[in-house]
Amino acid sequence: MEQKRLLERIALDPKVMVGKTVIRGTRLTVQYILNLLAHGATIDEILQEYKGLTKEDILACLLYASEILEDTTFMPLVETA
Repeated sequence: MEQKRLLERIALDPKVMVGKTVIRGTRLTVQYILNLLAHGATIDEILQEYKGLTKEDILACLLYASEILEDTTFMPLVETA
């Protein structure tokens, strides 16, 4: 699916979830979905738990995170010897 169309699945509305980015038409934040994935949940497990979601919704969360981080510079949190 084209990147632009995937990103259209992500919404930002100050009236929904205190302005956090969500999957359009839901109250599921991008952060929440990414956290589930980071803790080992599979796409299929997430889709089973949240029946209204699609695989493309989850891929949109990943793409959104990737786009946001593209211009970010990371600094080490701990100094190494």
